[in-house]
Amino acid sequence: MLDVKRIYIGSWFQRTTLHLSEIYDFMTSGESPLNLDKQKLKSLKDNLRLVSVEDIHSDFEYIHAMTEDGISLKIFEDGLILIGHDSEDSKNGIKETISLLTEYYEKALSEGLSYVFSLGAPIPKELANIKTVYPYFIVLEKASVKDIDGLIKEFGQTKHFEVKKPTFEIHRGDTLYIINTKGEKMETIEQFIGEQIFIREFKSQMHRYLNLHRVIWENIAEVKERGKIQGKEISGFKEKIEGYQKTINMIDTRINQMGAYINTRGAIVRNNPKMEKFIGVMQFKHETLNDTLGYVKEIWRMTKTYVDSALSVFGDLQAKATNSSIQNLTVVTSMGVGATLLGLFSKTELPQFKLVGLFYFALLAFIGWTVNRVMRNISLNKEYTIKDIKADRDIK
Repeated sequence: MLDVKRIYIGSWFQRTTLHLSEIYDFMTSGESPLNLDKQKLKSLKDNLRLVSVEDIHSDFEYIHAMTEDGISLKIFEDGLILIGHDSEDSKNGIKETISLLTEYYEKALSEGLSYVFSLGAPIPKELANIKTVYPYFIVLEKASVKDIDGLIKEFGQTKHFEVKKPTFEIHRGDTLYIINTKGEKMETIEQFIGEQIFIREFKSQMHRYLNLHRVIWENIAEVKERGKIQGKEISGFKEKIEGYQKTINMIDTRINQMGAYINTRGAIVRNNPKMEKFIGVMQFKHETLNDTLGYVKEIWRMTKTYVDSALSVFGDLQAKATNSSIQNLTVVTSMGVGATLLGLFSKTELPQFKLVGLFYFALLAFIGWTVNRVMRNISLNKEYTIKDIKADRDIK
């Protein structure tokens, strides 16, 4: 029979000690210094079902909380969230415990923190609805390889590799990590799990940014390669590019913040003798994250240049189309004014108001409106040449 010690899930999104103090206030008193609905804050706080909340200062400052269901919750100052449950004290099976942790994260914790941080710069809509695939960490004690392989098979996953050390083993499935302890302290294993979640989430965010770059680049390139665009399409496409520009600026700021998190966590791990045995396990190197971050930064620099150039090109096209429409309207207006002046100069007496005159005026107004609509449609359907949108080089 499997001796399941603890089960964990987690996530990471960049935060600071300032955010941590806001979380602590929310968890302890259900309050926020911001202009948020007090009743909703209290309701979301009650939904967490907390029985204890502590602010702990260590290598990282973090909040440690416990729930009525026996869930242990740690939120670190850099944004790492670690949620665990002692399976020894639970009547639930492994799958039931994972469901309990996942539901708590999605239905209680995530909703509460999302509301606490609902003011300020929004998450770009291209990233807001992404469903996170959690890595599930199951800590066993002195389990056999047969039992571990059976557990991976029970979850319908493929075993990717295993790492064996004197005091622990790591067996990895698709989204399942099994850590078999053979005397290793839970404190050290938990720190390793936290670092693994950080690295996995960091890479995941970098991959999302890379894919978003590809989508933006291709959407602009698709129109650019047509060579021509109708006047009526210019405004809509320009607005879309302006949306891309806002998204890029927000993501660019977040990317520029991420280097500090790598360096801080890397230094803490390297300076902790207990973590030496984990260094190198499953590409457990913060240097590779710095390389990935540098690559993504360079891509976003070029994407920003590409979008700025596209915005300039379509801004010029919009001005050209608007100028063409104004010129057409000027011609129609000039013709009408000329006809009116000619009629006035040919008369020898003052005009009199008559029903036929009003009808004549309405007819002229209708003809003018019709001509203006025709000229406007001609302008909107007129094709304009798209100038080359320059960038350093195309990166897919």
